[in-house]
Amino acid sequence: MNALRTLLVGGALGAATAVLPAAAQLPGVAPTADDPPAPLRADRLSREAIGPVVDRAVDYLVRVQHDDGSWGDDAPKILELGFALNTYRSWRLASHALSTMALAKGPETPERRAALDRAVRFLATAELPKRDSDWDIDFVWTALYGFVGCVELLQDERFSEGEFAGPLRARAETFFGVLRGHQAASGGWAYYDDPPFDVQPTWATSFCTALVLPALRDAQGLGLDVPESMIARGVRYLERCALPNGAYTYDLDPVARINGVEHINKVEGSLGRIQVAHWARRTLGDARVTDEVLREGLEQFFEHHAYLDHVRLRPIPHEGFHANAGYFYFFAHYYAARVIELLPEEEREEWHARLRPHLAKTQRASGSASDFLGSSYTVNAGTSFMVLSLEAGARQRDER
Repeated sequence: MNALRTLLVGGALGAATAVLPAAAQLPGVAPTADDPPAPLRADRLSREAIGPVVDRAVDYLVRVQHDDGSWGDDAPKILELGFALNTYRSWRLASHALSTMALAKGPETPERRAALDRAVRFLATAELPKRDSDWDIDFVWTALYGFVGCVELLQDERFSEGEFAGPLRARAETFFGVLRGHQAASGGWAYYDDPPFDVQPTWATSFCTALVLPALRDAQGLGLDVPESMIARGVRYLERCALPNGAYTYDLDPVARINGVEHINKVEGSLGRIQVAHWARRTLGDARVTDEVLREGLEQFFEHHAYLDHVRLRPIPHEGFHANAGYFYFFAHYYAARVIELLPEEEREEWHARLRPHLAKTQRASGSASDFLGSSYTVNAGTSFMVLSLEAGARQRDER
């Protein structure tokens, strides 16, 4: 997942997996009994066809939720040893925000609504991670998706008033404080830092920046004190990451790094960054990101989709062609779905129909899905991204 897991050191993880038998490298993700039924391996799927996929995924999230509303745990797993203790909590809480968003968007039943209320309460009141490392600032992931989740919930009539509104607003302001303090001098956000280490990071990425910019603008409409200059700096950073070939650089360099035939900053390594960046810029009113630009980015996504298929569930970050990583998969599909929602209404269903099979084919018999490792936060986040992606198409269809 491009969000949450661009954080493992490839060498350290490679050393760990090298001493494990092959069957132990991906706990809980055996591809046999959990394979989806054959009818879902089509090149187009209707909204009706994926209804059961969404139901199974949402029911999985409800089933594995703890009584306090949370998911997963903070314990390090064997393939993820060596990080600061707060890092594991950071990954878990960022995943929690995504799962809460998925429950909020999924079809509601009394049981699911009760689970959603518990999840919202936990999101608004849970103890937050701290930065207890110099280079590793993964707690920014919690602030990024925590802020996005709170802002979306505050725009939901079920939570915009009543018992949840005050705690959600307070938590959104707390997350915003983290974002404000960790916006790099270049204008973006990231989850690592380079020397010299300080409170304000020296490094940022295009995708971290893009995913939060629309929420910052929405927060202004909710009355949160988000300076326009803060958004403008982020937008400018994102614009400078755009390349002539349609790709977006992973992070900003004065001279873009594209060495040889295989590189992460080529289109094949930028499939998810293209989608989230186009979505953010267009949502914020960038007239240069036209419908045709959105279509071109989506066509690139489908044309080169095999690179995402190839790397899904591989346990070492960036080991795929063009430095793709397993955790790019669901992140890319979610923001492709968001891009589709920006196109003219009459086009959307066909695009969603093309997207849905790539999500449905990943679902296990349990209802869950993962694109990287078997840790609870990756499974819950992958399952949630899948629900959010599929429900984007469902909302457009139901609104006609």
